Amino acid sequence: MKNNNDPRLRDLISAEPAVETSVRIIGFPSDAGVQINGGRPGASHAPEPIFEQLLKLTPHAHWYERHSELLSRTCGITMLSCTGHVEKDQENLGNTVAACLQKGIMPIIIGGGHETSFGHFLGYAGDGQSVRILNLDAHADVRPLKDGKAHSGSPFRQALEHPSKSCHSYSVFGLNPASVSADHFRYVSENGMAVYEDDLKRSGVRKWFELAAIDGMPVMATMDMDLVNHAGAPGVSTPNSSGITTRKWLRLAFELGRQPAVSSFDLCEVNPVCDRDGQTVRLAALTIWNFLLGVTLR
Repeated sequence: MKNNNDPRLRDLISAEPAVETSVRIIGFPSDAGVQINGGRPGASHAPEPIFEQLLKLTPHAHWYERHSELLSRTCGITMLSCTGHVEKDQENLGNTVAACLQKGIMPIIIGGGHETSFGHFLGYAGDGQSVRILNLDAHADVRPLKDGKAHSGSPFRQALEHPSKSCHSYSVFGLNPASVSADHFRYVSENGMAVYEDDLKRSGVRKWFELAAIDGMPVMATMDMDLVNHAGAPGVSTPNSSGITTRKWLRLAFELGRQPAVSSFDLCEVNPVCDRDGQTVRLAALTIWNFLLGVTLR
């Protein structure tokens, strides 16, 4: 039952898509790619608790009418079935994302490992759209396949080298210099922009969008929770002893939401199995809340 005195997102987000749906939340419970890449399994358990925590939050009091209006046009959560076969699961996600894009609906995808992002990208390829990819991450995730298998460290090389040529550019902000090889840094720089963690500023993200907006191409945005310092986000596939603060992380999520060029979003690598008191899951829910607020204020 709706509480008019203390409304929560659960009172506003619909369970089924409608004609006026503008945002669709999709769960992609896969961590098979994390395991292939040698990370800690558990990210497959993330979508449901993150969404549950999201529903407990309230619309922003200052922007209540606008925020609530967008939330009332948000549908969630469609939980995809993941088989453990990374490529087939990514193809399924791509078909779901393509269907959203064709209808002008913004997909927000809750992963799962970062193999989520290649499935996300396949939606653009399937819809015949060119796209720029912006990743906020401690890692470049441009490794080659392992024994011919896709994994959580390969999604953006796969996107850049996809036969469709749909990936116009790939940029990553927040790289941990101790976690990215010279070859991978150079590969990203040749195909977009590579920015180290110490140089990651909200103003720099805005400047990137100013340059990207020249040709009007859509942007696929993705955030990997392991960009956050381990103290703020202990429940991730690969803990980060360096990383940024939770405050900076949330401001960046808001900034991505505010940018009109961003037409889809995913959040990856939350691992509830390794979390502490649900700390990282709650941060993930706040991340999506801030992104949605940014979309509200476009």
